[in-house]
Amino acid sequence: MSTTTPSGTSTTASSTATAPRLGGIRTWAQFLSAGLVWGASFLFMAVALGGVSFTQVAWTRTVLGGLTLGLVVLAVRPRVAGGPVLPREPIVWLHFLVIGVLGCVIPFLLFSWAQQSVTSSLASILNATTPIMTAIAATLAFRVERLDASRWLGVVVGILGVVVIIAPWSSELGGSLAGQLACLGATACYGVMFGYTRKFLSGRPIAQTTFAFMQVGMGAAVMLLLTPLLAVGPVRLDAAIVVCLAILGILGTGLAYVWNIGVIRDWGPTNASTVTYVTPVVGVVLGVLVLSEPLSWNEPVGALVVMLGILLAQGRVRMPLARRSAQAG
Repeated sequence: MSTTTPSGTSTTASSTATAPRLGGIRTWAQFLSAGLVWGASFLFMAVALGGVSFTQVAWTRTVLGGLTLGLVVLAVRPRVAGGPVLPREPIVWLHFLVIGVLGCVIPFLLFSWAQQSVTSSLASILNATTPIMTAIAATLAFRVERLDASRWLGVVVGILGVVVIIAPWSSELGGSLAGQLACLGATACYGVMFGYTRKFLSGRPIAQTTFAFMQVGMGAAVMLLLTPLLAVGPVRLDAAIVVCLAILGILGTGLAYVWNIGVIRDWGPTNASTVTYVTPVVGVVLGVLVLSEPLSWNEPVGALVVMLGILLAQGRVRMPLARRSAQAG
């Protein structure tokens, strides 16, 4: 699960960033809970694939997530300035259909498919490239951001980190290469989704909880329409698989979005996006300890290079020359 912000704010939106403010216990609990659930989602997918197909995993998590968020909206009925709970303009629903497909349907299918040949640890590491993909899409495709030299360096460093993770010099890539490319395809969808959201939806008066429901709910609607293609097939369920699917859908694709909204409100979107650094750590630790997955040296090293690229691309760390230029301007 990517660290998407339901408010529609890109994780690269701010040119300056500070460390998260000290917040209440509730805010920290929400932050850590979202990070743990999103990081563990790759473990849940790996376990679930032992009894259902990759399409059934994606279908189940999306539908359960949409139902969960729908119940939250029904109970809370959030409004902005006394407006309607749900948007009324047809074009807004069309925009949510686009980001539902880009932010849920396609990436969930790609990640589930990829984890048939890629470890949950590696999938969680590759998922951390989302901010790099967002920076590229927001700048080149939608032109809602401008990157200075320091941020472009971050994008380049992030790409180099991906190369280290994939390890093209290895002779043992095989099917794993296709799986890794599928993971990157999923994060590219997230990046395009963020850019699209900022261009067409971020300025609209839509409550954040409603925003999350509309995105996941439209993705769930598409999944339901595709049920004969995605959800039909042999199933072998046991307690572990059922629990993993339930957690993946209800928590990972449902309540974790609500928790993230609370963190965004208390810390702001840029500081809330630091969950990006939590999820791969959780994913790697659980993959190694619970599933006994192998971990090659290049994967954590590449992940550190990607994290450095994210810090540069988000403006959290700047080159001395770029810093002096910004001060002069």
